[in-house]
Amino acid sequence: MDQNSQSDKKAQMDILESQIREIFGRVVYSHKTQEKCADIVLILHKRLKLLLIVISALVTTSFFIKIFGENQWSLIVGVILSTILLGLNTYTKDYDLGEIAQKHTNAANDLWDIRECFLSLLTDMKAGLLSVNQIVARRDELQNRLYNTYSGSPRTNYKAYKEASKALQVNEELTFSDEEINSFLPQELHKL
Repeated sequence: MDQNSQSDKKAQMDILESQIREIFGRVVYSHKTQEKCADIVLILHKRLKLLLIVISALVTTSFFIKIFGENQWSLIVGVILSTILLGLNTYTKDYDLGEIAQKHTNAANDLWDIRECFLSLLTDMKAGLLSVNQIVARRDELQNRLYNTYSGSPRTNYKAYKEASKALQVNEELTFSDEEINSFLPQELHKL
């Protein structure tokens, strides 16, 4: 190979690596944001279910107090709580928060797999195992999977993004020291 074609190939590889690293970073954030959104929706779902149970119990209790006593206030409290309960049930009847949380979890799982594939692609590139054409083909395949995953994923929100940013930047949830990795591996695979 002459000097020009080697430098052209290196330039192509550098450009591809830069683009793939950028995509990888976006996928890391998308994955973590979907995870955080699933957590937020699941917590909301559990709190709402608990609130509905508590209000139902209070409505029932207030009506029992009225039935077995002469307390007019318990009837008023029961009617007010019953109206609140009706409003909450009406508001949430079209939203299955448990299902929405599961969709976020499924999207996060798909994004995790795609993220790991991009990481493997970057590793194979650094090891010099792939040609430019192989890299382009693999990148295009992964971008297509990514598009399909994003198309079928529920939208996230700003709160989930902020929690994901904190998890990745402050808590370093995807960062491991050599010592931490060594502790997961057999002695023969330790990095010295």
